[in-house]
Amino acid sequence: MTAGTLPAMYGEDFAADPGRHYEQLRSQGPLARVEIAPGAEAVLVTDYQAALDVLRDTHTFSKDPRPWPDTIPEDSPVRSVLAYRPAAVFTDGDTHSRYRKVIGDSLGLLGPHLLQTQVADAAAQLIGRFAAAGSADLVAGYARQLPLRVFNTWFGVPDAEGELLTDKISSMFAAGADSMDASTDLTNVIGGLVAERRARPRRDLTSYFIQHPAGLDDAETVMQIAVTFAGGYEFTANLIANTLLHMLADPRYDGSVTAGAMTAHEAINEVLWRNPPQSTSTGYYVRYDTTFHGVGLRAGQLVLVSYAAANSQSSPGGETDAWGASESAHLAWSAGPHSCPARQPALLIAISAVEQLTSRLCDMRLARPADGLRWRPGLFQRSLTTLPVHFTPWAPKPVSAAE
Repeated sequence: MTAGTLPAMYGEDFAADPGRHYEQLRSQGPLARVEIAPGAEAVLVTDYQAALDVLRDTHTFSKDPRPWPDTIPEDSPVRSVLAYRPAAVFTDGDTHSRYRKVIGDSLGLLGPHLLQTQVADAAAQLIGRFAAAGSADLVAGYARQLPLRVFNTWFGVPDAEGELLTDKISSMFAAGADSMDASTDLTNVIGGLVAERRARPRRDLTSYFIQHPAGLDDAETVMQIAVTFAGGYEFTANLIANTLLHMLADPRYDGSVTAGAMTAHEAINEVLWRNPPQSTSTGYYVRYDTTFHGVGLRAGQLVLVSYAAANSQSSPGGETDAWGASESAHLAWSAGPHSCPARQPALLIAISAVEQLTSRLCDMRLARPADGLRWRPGLFQRSLTTLPVHFTPWAPKPVSAAE
């Protein structure tokens, strides 16, 4: 295939049914050339074992795009996700280890009990906004709002600026026309926050990133915070929404999110297999000409791993019991040295968020058929635009001053 005739992994058609596109690609073999935006080409890995091999093989594949000719058009929207920054996701070796340690050590300061308390408080406030109405959009009113409140608290971001950050983050991962502007705006907002905390430290993650013994400079600090906030927020929000849809649409729940046999944790595990919130990796670059799983690759070629395609190829027979028994085998958190450093806090937030909502509004039902819901375009995330539901109106008990 020549450029312009490659399968298009973007746009409304792809977003409506990515599984069909992955199945067609898999018929070509474990790797396939695709177009990820107009004029932007990559090799997409759809085979589970090949995906694991890319993610773990630091000898053949690099995360740093700088040594290679830049084949992505300067104005391409996917540059918001793929362009180099001094951050863990775009580096290898000692530099990557240094950046990742800052992220891991800082997130390690967040205790599980504190997280659960923060989620419960945020959930109660958000549910109180729409419980009496008997209807809600669980994407705009809950799934995207709850992690925003938690992340704002962690990093000490004012609520107004947090709303701005999440708008920019969503634009970046959608890889639309405004994605590069959104990336710049995100960096500028976090840059201002870092400058403020250098002058006046607080007990928040921004200050911990700055004070870490690794001694990051301002640009490095901004980028570690940006990738942690952006990736952590976006994919946690998507995970919450995708799990709620799965529970509401799955006939095993018999129309009630509390009537089924699965727990929130089990439902989330199924979503991480079937509908991972980050559906595709960021870039890997081939270090030298090679043959990989029978496919010739040239030095510098951009390779992306489709977690969603690899999971669907690997999932044993589509049986939930089998998936549940292999909880750690899916690729939703990636694998190898660049696996997600925020897996545990993200899981805890998502599980708690789903439990808080379903325990209060136990008779929620979809307001429209699941196959009529729309998904945001983009190769890198799997994200609903809306999730409208109906339920029995419920008035939360006001909290008195004495309480």
